Amino acid sequence: MSFTFKQFHITDDHTAMKVGTDGVLLGAWAKGGLRILDIGTGTGLIALMMAQRFPSAQIDAIEIDKGALEDARFNVSKSPFNDRINILNSSLQDYVPCSAIQEEGIYDAIVCNPPYFINSLKNPLQQRTTARHTDSLSHQELIYYSKRLLKPNGTLSIIVPSENKDILEAEAIFNGLSIQKITNIKTKSSKSAKRCLIEFGKDTTTVCKIEEQLLNNDIGARTMWYQNLTQAFYIK
Repeated sequence: MSFTFKQFHITDDHTAMKVGTDGVLLGAWAKGGLRILDIGTGTGLIALMMAQRFPSAQIDAIEIDKGALEDARFNVSKSPFNDRINILNSSLQDYVPCSAIQEEGIYDAIVCNPPYFINSLKNPLQQRTTARHTDSLSHQELIYYSKRLLKPNGTLSIIVPSENKDILEAEAIFNGLSIQKITNIKTKSSKSAKRCLIEFGKDTTTVCKIEEQLLNNDIGARTMWYQNLTQAFYIK
């Protein structure tokens, strides 16, 4: 399938995890900076969104799945941001730039739409299992390595199912990261929040801001919040 956004086009023919609302939400919500890392870039969607939002940013995007790499490299090559996005075949565990061993880190912002199924039944299609289960990237590893790569004032922004939020927050606190912002996402006003956008940072003096937002109103149309968040990307 393919998706056309205002400034770039996404093809996801070779990746197991297709373009979805989670990636769009994170790419439109996350903080950025001059140097950004996208962990598990998939089709390259979030990396492209961050490149569009932050015109001076240089973005590294890592991915372990060969099919996703093919899609990401193609999508980036056809975009106006090709010279600012570097697609790399690497896991987060193996991705340690030389300068990352310094305590100061190298990234102003890290973004990740991580694997999210924990201890659940595995899909027989290994590619889809890798993309959706925490076997290849545990929450503990995500937090540990992200902290190592972040600058002192850098931020780690993620999106997870609401039921995984407490596990991730506990790992962050254990590793010395603070929770700076939480946006709980509801698809309908009558339902509980299904997704959670979380921003972590090294500054432990920051007071956490918590909000709840709704994607669609009672007639199924995008809410004003969702429209404003994504207006730079969606064509309609």
